[in-house]
Amino acid sequence: MGCSASFRKNILLIYACLLVLGFMPIGTSTAFSQAVPMGIGLATVVLLPLYVTKKIYKNNLIRFPSLREKKWPRQRTFYLLFIAVTGYLLIPFMLRDTGSYPNWHFQPDLWSTTSAYIGLNAVGIWDELFFVCTILAILRSFFPFLIANIAQAVLFTSFLHTLAFEGWCIIVIFLFALLQGYIFKKTKSLLYILAIHLTVDLVLHLSILYLLYPHLFPYFIT
Repeated sequence: MGCSASFRKNILLIYACLLVLGFMPIGTSTAFSQAVPMGIGLATVVLLPLYVTKKIYKNNLIRFPSLREKKWPRQRTFYLLFIAVTGYLLIPFMLRDTGSYPNWHFQPDLWSTTSAYIGLNAVGIWDELFFVCTILAILRSFFPFLIANIAQAVLFTSFLHTLAFEGWCIIVIFLFALLQGYIFKKTKSLLYILAIHLTVDLVLHLSILYLLYPHLFPYFIT
């Protein structure tokens, strides 16, 4: 049985985005020569599907929920604290055991560390806008949620593996991506999944600093 026209054109849009990512320089460097082309590529694969689905396909599959929300339920705050503590216990060990942390290169001065942190957060925000709000949104229209979520988690993990993460990091990232997709489905809150991801990124940044320059953080982890 042939695929529907709607399926073909929306999946083609995903392939187009992956093609852009395939030609884009992917890395952790904040140098102008890499950061600018990478930033343009990342912005393109978020804005292109949004424009095409709204203006050309007119199906509104992709929606970015408002970041203005009322007070969160208490369990959301508890989960953020759980993520922060789990990250503190897991991420430094994971980066050291897999040898992933040297994939970040920056000096321990204010400018370099700030630039690296901003870049890390920018990619983290992009992860949620692209993989969860875009890829998952399109796939959910044609597949059961579980299959769509697994597919976006595979793509999410593949990108971060290419970016910097090695070894069994991919297992942790895959599980994290699955959870992010599920949480977004349940809460419909872009602000919340961004808060979760940026909490992880804060711990990740401190972990990288600790592993690169342990003398600066003697009490970060034993």
